[in-house]
Amino acid sequence: MPATDELHHRDRCAISGIGKTDYSSSSGRSPLTLATQAALAAIADAGLTPDDIDGIVRADYDTVTPHGLAMSLGMKNLHFWGETGPGGAASSMMIGLAVGAVLSGQARNVLVFRAHNGRSGMRFANGARRLSAPRVGGNGLYDEFYLPYGLLVPGQAFAMAARRHMLDHGTTREQLAEVALACRANANATRHAQMHDRQLSMDEYMAARPISTPLVLFDFCLETDGGCALVVTRAERAKDAPKVPILIRAIAGGVNEDRRPGLVFPMLTRDDVNDLPARRAAEMLWKRAGLGPTDIDVAQIYDCYTIAVLLQLEAYGFCPRGASGAFAASGALRPGGALPINTDGGNLSGGYIHGLNHFVEGVRQLRGESEVRIDGAEVSLVTGGPLPVSGGVVLRRGG
Repeated sequence: MPATDELHHRDRCAISGIGKTDYSSSSGRSPLTLATQAALAAIADAGLTPDDIDGIVRADYDTVTPHGLAMSLGMKNLHFWGETGPGGAASSMMIGLAVGAVLSGQARNVLVFRAHNGRSGMRFANGARRLSAPRVGGNGLYDEFYLPYGLLVPGQAFAMAARRHMLDHGTTREQLAEVALACRANANATRHAQMHDRQLSMDEYMAARPISTPLVLFDFCLETDGGCALVVTRAERAKDAPKVPILIRAIAGGVNEDRRPGLVFPMLTRDDVNDLPARRAAEMLWKRAGLGPTDIDVAQIYDCYTIAVLLQLEAYGFCPRGASGAFAASGALRPGGALPINTDGGNLSGGYIHGLNHFVEGVRQLRGESEVRIDGAEVSLVTGGPLPVSGGVVLRRGG
């Protein structure tokens, strides 16, 4: 495919640097401080200085602005900035914005970041906060049609999706547990993971308190204070970085054919609750990458809830529709399995930085820096949040 093809970005850009803060439940720092610390680490990892960065991309839920971060970093050159979302769906398209800026000549080195006090400050699943927010009139969410009836937080919607999957396909709690247990085992082996020193057994999972039936405590992602950042540049420029470049093979997003307005809750009005936009994203992603599910050595799958992982396994074609529970129970998601996932513990047990943490771990894994190293891993899938739109990125180890 010629480089002039308007859809062609295959392997033309790379992630040359990554950085992160510690993940905790109480950082004691502002989001700007967390963003600055993660950014400085990523810039240094790329062998650059703040003056080499001329573009910044953020997530729409971030309270830190590009110009605010530029000032904190002491940058002299900021010629491109952008943001995308919503929420966890932002991560893949943040990479897309950075690639677009680089390939169009609007920037040479783009810093992508996400930072928040997701536990000690803004708690995204706080139902009381959602009730007190001025929702009447839509604001693009349509929450006013759901909140008065007790549907307050995204986990309740995903609980209904889980129950539908159980009814349609015989999925069991033990199969959901395997997702949580696989992520927790990886976190136990990862020093920076929030759940590094807290093991989890099947018995503990089965006895856990219900949050929204059939989902229990361990089916839900963590609340985390922290920040992540990475640097995107042209592939040829990344060859001069200190670390092996991780090529961005392909990026794609998608929406459902059965579209509904709003954020999370309107998913429940679809004819097929469990048909995620990831399916459409996957169709375009594999086409752009020139690869398929069997080419993926390791995956960092957005795990806001265990059921979200099962649904994405099906959407990306790693198993047939309805077979994801059995696929997980087979041991496929563990190191040595058919598709090892979330090798630092993911959102469920590693830390929740709205999915940008998955990109940091994806790079660490392909560099050979992850504590849970998948031998011979050359190609990784990284996915973004599952609703209301979704996207994925294929990363490849460069030479």
